[in-house]
Amino acid sequence: MNYDAYIFDQDGTIYLGEQPLPGAAETIAALRAAGKRTIFLSNNPTSTREQYAARLGRLGLPTSPDEIINSSQVMVQWLLREAPGSRIFVVGEQPLKDELAAAGFRLVERADEVDVVIASFDRTFHYGKLQIAFDAIRAGARFVATNADRYCPVPGGGEPDAAAVIAAIEACTAKRVEVVVGKPSPIMARAVAEMIRLPPERCLMTGDRLETDIAMGRAAGMATALALTGATTRAMLAASAIQPDYVIKGLGELLSNSIQR
Repeated sequence: MNYDAYIFDQDGTIYLGEQPLPGAAETIAALRAAGKRTIFLSNNPTSTREQYAARLGRLGLPTSPDEIINSSQVMVQWLLREAPGSRIFVVGEQPLKDELAAAGFRLVERADEVDVVIASFDRTFHYGKLQIAFDAIRAGARFVATNADRYCPVPGGGEPDAAAVIAAIEACTAKRVEVVVGKPSPIMARAVAEMIRLPPERCLMTGDRLETDIAMGRAAGMATALALTGATTRAMLAASAIQPDYVIKGLGELLSNSIQR
């Protein structure tokens, strides 16, 4: 494999929890030494780009926040373009709220003040938040989401992710989410393209999920590599209509010339 930019999912591809996956640090160090661009993506909005950079650093991968794109950052950019000045109700965690507030958005919790409801990965989700979202959307608020992952991989299993929050809100309001900005959305793909400024065919997207990482990369015209280190098994791959260009057991295989399409 020989590309100019290597774009990596994080959870389930680079690490699980606070544990690096085998070969990840060595592979990325070798790519950087060869002059390749390395960019890191995450649909998970429970950490800021600075926090992701710090985590990668702890795992032996010193990384600038400018090399990271996460769904909360992409959400902020989308809102600044599509709904500037909106009053926001967030069904999500503090890092997402902090990024929105830092961008100048007013965060509110009274349903009659809400212009946009954001559904997100929220381990503090409770009925009171659902009630506010329900009332706001029925009163005319827009309904958007950071990501639609069903679960977030963690050591030993997974945690229910934003898809569960979206489903709860859709079920009670009978409204479908209007926009999801995270992978595989073309909104996130455009954020990647704006960052790397390279032809998509010179980029390799590597991740552990077919429906997000691989689907986004293929739709954007990038080569794709599925890492069998997280959410996807070989049986799931065989049953899926979404097929990557490469299948790897771990990131160390990205340095091999023997991997075939």
